[in-house]
Amino acid sequence: MEKIKSVVISTGTHGNEFTGIYVGKKFEQFPNLIQRSSFDTRVLLSNPHAFAAVRRYIDKDLNRCFATEDLQDNQLDSYEDVLAKNLVQVLGEKGKSKVDMIIDLHSSTANMKLTIILGNQHPFLLRLAAELSAINPDVRICYSQPIRESNFLCSLSELGFAIEVGPVAQGVLNADLFQKTEALIYQVLDYIEGDNQGVNQPKNKTLTMYQYTGIIDYPRNERGEIQAMIHPQLQDRDYEPLNPGDPIFLTFDGRAIAYQGASTVYPIFINEAAYYEKGIAMCLTQKQLVVCPIK
Repeated sequence: MEKIKSVVISTGTHGNEFTGIYVGKKFEQFPNLIQRSSFDTRVLLSNPHAFAAVRRYIDKDLNRCFATEDLQDNQLDSYEDVLAKNLVQVLGEKGKSKVDMIIDLHSSTANMKLTIILGNQHPFLLRLAAELSAINPDVRICYSQPIRESNFLCSLSELGFAIEVGPVAQGVLNADLFQKTEALIYQVLDYIEGDNQGVNQPKNKTLTMYQYTGIIDYPRNERGEIQAMIHPQLQDRDYEPLNPGDPIFLTFDGRAIAYQGASTVYPIFINEAAYYEKGIAMCLTQKQLVVCPIK
């Protein structure tokens, strides 16, 4: 693999996720913090109108607008659809990226700690993920393999990935998560610098990865209204094992609803506020060990 020469830190893809946005604003104020000798790093505020309005989006979720088919469809003319097309002009098309790596910063109301979401298993990304999870106990690695093609912003670059930090409320800054996100970015940039300079030690590491397998929605009535809440025994237990028969929902009359799956899973994004409109109470993952290829 050629050396990485350019990195974009994308913030504000969702305008009410303040952690990444204000980390990015700090980097813009003190650009020397993110510059390394072997590559260039810059910050991009992806959805400024949504940020100004303190909303996740204006018309539709920007982070679902980057499928090639949608980008080529001129009939899609919402604010975010047009914005996505403009961002492609800046960042480049898939397979023709103008930047080597995109780090898209997000925050979550769920207890996601410091989650790195990979859209592919490029050897460099696996080695980076293994290093970060080895040095930082809060780091979790999630692999979200798209069924057809990823429509995430970070998918514009082969070495793109997202970072989800939480729990933190929408439109709120949390100093602890701010500092942890900032430190994680430095660790990523330092790893790239070391790899470019050939000082990273080749290691055959084993990486714990949580592979996305599906979703569960809330129980709803015929009008689509939610009829149960996340069970207290499950709340905030992202990345912990969920076994068949364990309670996952609690109805308003106090009745527990159990998980009906056939095997143990590891739920994430549990009770994520932004996912209520998407019909998602939690995402399910399978825990697996991956041997990272040596460079």
